Amino acid sequence: MKGKTVIKNVKVVLPDKVLENYCVIIEDGKIVDIMPFMDIDNSRSIDSLVSIGDYEVIDGNHNYLSPGFIDIHTHGNSGFDIVDGYYHALDMIAEYNIKNGVTSFLGTVITSSLDDTKRAIKNVKEYINKRKNTNLIGVHLEGPFFNPTKKGAQNEKYIINPDLKVISELLEVSEGSVKMVSIAPELEGALDVIEYLRNEGIRVTLAHTDAKYDQVIRAIDKGITIATHLFNGMSSFNHREPGPVGASLVDDRVYCEIIADGVHLHDATILLTIKVKGYDKVILVSDSMRAAGLNDGEYEFGGQKVYVKDGIARLSSGNLAGSTTDLRKSVYYMVKKLNTSLYEAVKMATINPAKALDINDRKGSIEIGKDADLIIFDDSLNIRLVMLMGRKVENMGLI
Repeated sequence: MKGKTVIKNVKVVLPDKVLENYCVIIEDGKIVDIMPFMDIDNSRSIDSLVSIGDYEVIDGNHNYLSPGFIDIHTHGNSGFDIVDGYYHALDMIAEYNIKNGVTSFLGTVITSSLDDTKRAIKNVKEYINKRKNTNLIGVHLEGPFFNPTKKGAQNEKYIINPDLKVISELLEVSEGSVKMVSIAPELEGALDVIEYLRNEGIRVTLAHTDAKYDQVIRAIDKGITIATHLFNGMSSFNHREPGPVGASLVDDRVYCEIIADGVHLHDATILLTIKVKGYDKVILVSDSMRAAGLNDGEYEFGGQKVYVKDGIARLSSGNLAGSTTDLRKSVYYMVKKLNTSLYEAVKMATINPAKALDINDRKGSIEIGKDADLIIFDDSLNIRLVMLMGRKVENMGLI
């Protein structure tokens, strides 16, 4: 592929609007210009610009050009899970994400034995080092420091109290690949672990918790900045004890993950969350497990049997066990079902997670100087093209 690319005839999705009939110019994996089909003084067309340089031209046929989606909470898909711990599983998970427009994701490790957790972390670390052009950017540890009373689909067998020695061992194995850790802040030792992780530059999230409001606020002061799948896996809001839901909604330091699949949250709950937090502080996540992209049936998740019926994954207890959705479907749900504007729905799947992970200097929006992680999709959110660092991903039904 040539080092320079022009994507023309596209509607460019920015965080605050959509630009009609624009072009984006890419060089060496970076966005170098965003301009109308005719440049600002109408003195030269894109075609004439291309004629003087070694550019590949991609005609977007008036579809949407968007930043690639960023999923900070996904366990797997296509029959595979991050905890499986081998390269082929990561290849299949990454490929499925690419086909659904996800150009960056954190491989989320469900609560597992410490040996399996270390193996999964090591596998991701080595995979990223080996696969230089991958959309897998790190690890999210969803566990093992949770409150068993709010375990959801987490395997209680492996849940433990927060422990500085344990987390330091996991980070030693990770060599920088762990980017985010979920924790129940009311547990003994949690505040010390939260502060330690914050000082290591790792994002800390609130999850599977029965914490009181004041306990959550203290944890936010120590470093929590994200609420994992808000409302799910945590005590409910009460008018006299707002708990983790109330603290997450009212504190501007916290981003709130939501799973927009029509199952995990009532539509009104999603709309209420957005009304309170605003579009800038809500993050769409898939929380997908290995059944995503496959048919109903029996699966495994965190060492437990999961039964998928009508696309809904549950344990035998009835607890929801992740989801079978993806970010493309989530954005579609927000736009087509909840009447969210396209750019606001895309924002929740791109620049918001990028800011939450502190990678927005290079990812999450179409801006000059940022990585050319881009997708083209039509009015029905069908993915037509995916680019990673300015390189087309093949076998995508490219335009």
